[in-house]
Order: sequence, then structure tokens, then C-alpha cells
Amino acid sequence: MSKRPWAARPGNLGLFGVLGLLSVAGISARAQAPTAPSGPPPEKQPAVTAPATNTSATPKTPRKKAWGILREALQDDSADKRAKAVRALGLLPRNAEAGNAAIGALKDGKANVRLAAAAALGSMHAEDATSELEKVLSDSEPVVVLAAANSLLLLHDDAGYDVYYDVLTGERRAHKGLIKGQLDTLKDKKKMAELGFEEGIGFIPFAGIGYEIFKTVTKDNSSPVRAAAAKKLAHDPSPDSGEALVTATTDKNWTVRAAALEAIAERGDRSLVPKITAAMDDEKELVRFMAAACVAHLSDLPLKKVPANTRNP
Repeated sequence: MSKRPWAARPGNLGLFGVLGLLSVAGISARAQAPTAPSGPPPEKQPAVTAPATNTSATPKTPRKKAWGILREALQDDSADKRAKAVRALGLLPRNAEAGNAAIGALKDGKANVRLAAAAALGSMHAEDATSELEKVLSDSEPVVVLAAANSLLLLHDDAGYDVYYDVLTGERRAHKGLIKGQLDTLKDKKKMAELGFEEGIGFIPFAGIGYEIFKTVTKDNSSPVRAAAAKKLAHDPSPDSGEALVTATTDKNWTVRAAALEAIAERGDRSLVPKITAAMDDEKELVRFMAAACVAHLSDLPLKKVPANTRNP
């Protein structure tokens, strides 16, 4: 006889039904019955409101802040502030906005801003600005012209040499360069200080002497300018600049004579040795020593062919 499972027996099925109904009723009763409090009611906590998000107050990136400062200063009413901002643009090479801003500043109504712009274009190596810088060579302020000339040389444009030739010799090379009235302005110490002489001419301290000391020991106000101009002509390939430097070795001012000898040494043209040997007997010790070193240096160099002229007048 086979055994039926206990749950399948008829009596037990009825029992399961009763138990199921009781179980459901118990659950329903518990759900409807109120729950007795187990302790004092908790204090009501104040609602926490999330801070509103202000998208306009999002911090600027350092780059945006930097350009904001520069753009604001470039449009400032103060010419001094504009000049400082433009000069700072020289730290931004290969930057289209900086280059365009500096080129635009070449037309500023204030000379110190135009000077800063001309200097900045050289510092940032803006080779596409040479044509604009060449236009500045006709600026009414000589120091602006000098700044443009210096930057043109930095950009490998030989047009800048014409200006320094004028400053050293007092003569214009062909139709280019400074006119006499502008050259006379270079003797005005106050004017030079206002416009920033050192930056304009790209002055390199001569023989280890800083500009402040250099201008103090010179009685002729134009001699620092002419000495610096001599230094700039060191690498001018034009033969007439070589002859101008030789002539400058007999200048009445010893600083110009010494600077000319230093430039001739850098020029590396051995053919000039016979023309400067007399400088080794100069009354000034520094000039004699510079001449001796120059002659010794050039004498060790091979003769080289100097081109008749490398630029059109």
C-alpha cells in the first residue's frame, strides 16, 4: 500500500487553509494597530536648504584672469599703464592677440606707448611685424625710432642699421634715418629719461660699465647714445659702417672711441687693422687697452672679402 504525503491528505488540506487565513489576519491586524511610543518624541530639526548655485560666480581660470588684466590695461586712460601693459606683451612670443595688440599700439598718441610697442615686437620675435616697424622709422620721436630700429635688427631686418649709422655719424644714409632735429633731441637728458633711453636704443653696457655710471662720467650728453650706436653697427655688413667705426676711433669723446673699437673687434674684419693701430697710443688707458686687444684679435683672423654693398640705399 502506497503512502500519500502528509500534506496531500484531505483533513490536512483543510488545516492548511485555516492556518493561512489566520496568518493573513495577523499580519493585517499588526499593520492597522497603532504603535506605542517607546520614548519622548524627537525634537523637530530645522530644514536644511541647499545653497543656490550661482553660475556667474564661477572662478576664472588663471589664463582668463591674466588676459583680463592685460586687456583692461591696454585700454586704460593712463598712457603709463598702457605702456607697461604693451611692454609686457613682449613675453608672449607666437601669440596672435599679443602681436596684434602691440602693432596697434604703434599708432598710440603717446610716445612712451609707441616705444613700448616697438620694443615688445622685437622681444616677442614678431617677424611678421617688420613692415609695420619700418613705418615707425619715420616717427616724430627719435627714441621711438631707435626702439623700432633695435627690434628690426632683432628680427634680422638690416633697415635698423641706417638709424644707428645716423646717430654715430650725424649724417643720414641716403633717404633713410633720423633728421637733424631728431638727432638734437637725443642730447636732451630729461627727454631721454622720460621716454626710456636704455630701452629705446637697446643699450648694451659698454666695457662692463652700467649706463647710470656711463652717463655720469660723460660731459657730452649725446655720447652715450653715439657709443651705443657704434656697438649696434658691429654686425652691419655695409662697408660704410666699417669706415664710420674707424672714424669714430678718433672721436673727441673717449667712450665713443672705446665703443667703436669694441664694435670693430666684433666685426671681425682684419683689413681694418692698419686703420686703427694709432688708437694703441690713445691718451686714455682704457682706449689703449681696447685698441691693443682689438688689433691682437683681428690679426689672428684670416682676411675675408667684404661685399661692396649689401643693401640698396
